[in-house]
Amino acid sequence: MAGTARPRRSVLYMPGSNERALQKGRILSADGLILDLEDAVAPDSKELARKQITQALKDGGYGAREIIIRVNSLDGPWGREDLEAVANLGADAILLPKVENKDIIKEAEKALDAAGSPSSLSLWCMMETPLGILHAEEIAFSSPRVNCLVLGTSDLAKDLNAQHTPDRIPFLMSLELCILAGRAAGISVLDGVHLDLSDDEGFRRSCVQGRQLGMDGKTLIHPKTIDASNEIFSPSEDELIWAKRVINAHAAAQEKGQGIVLLEGKLIENLHVEAAQRLVSMSEAISGIERLSDSPQGNL
Repeated sequence: MAGTARPRRSVLYMPGSNERALQKGRILSADGLILDLEDAVAPDSKELARKQITQALKDGGYGAREIIIRVNSLDGPWGREDLEAVANLGADAILLPKVENKDIIKEAEKALDAAGSPSSLSLWCMMETPLGILHAEEIAFSSPRVNCLVLGTSDLAKDLNAQHTPDRIPFLMSLELCILAGRAAGISVLDGVHLDLSDDEGFRRSCVQGRQLGMDGKTLIHPKTIDASNEIFSPSEDELIWAKRVINAHAAAQEKGQGIVLLEGKLIENLHVEAAQRLVSMSEAISGIERLSDSPQGNL
């Protein structure tokens, strides 16, 4: 599965135990919603959350938004029941917590196959432990169902005994290992959440850094951060103008049989054209999702 074919600029966690949040998700501008059965749900609300997510997806109305359900650990008391309950709800993906090796993926696959889930149901993997980070390549290549690696920097900080700093230096190696694995496997990689909701500047800084590193988008914990995440992870107008000029210049040179392309003194090679085409394609996909999400039919 090609992980970068679908915009994932903003992916918002929503507790399954909060019915009002599940309803509000139908009108938010996030590219994706993670309906959570794990960390955001208290132990005595697990069954309620499962029932409410089931009903919400049966009711529909989420339009073009990508729907992901985060289940509990398969080693715990709720995980297997979670997988069985959500295997055929029409979600786009299942997010597995604390993935540390390919065995967890294979176990989840067996459970989904036993429940009769469609092969189109993807598996996303929380990368939030030192062992998981060290096995990023193994996890990314473990199955055709694996479609996205999601950084869990809060849990990772705890296990690393690291601090959350403005420059995020303690996490850079972990972020980059996941990006390397994701790009090698052709799947998406999403940045971890920014915990301080009063720190708008810090949030924007972390988004900019994530995009510079190569992240496809950011996971979020509050709707107020969606617009900034969408803005920063979208191609800018200047980037699109340059990308189209690169594509056109290369095409014109090919028609003339020229092997070397210079644009404003810069050498244009195939790799630049491929990057430009990817940027334009992503911009078109973003426009398509926004049109669908804004239309009356998209929110029925």
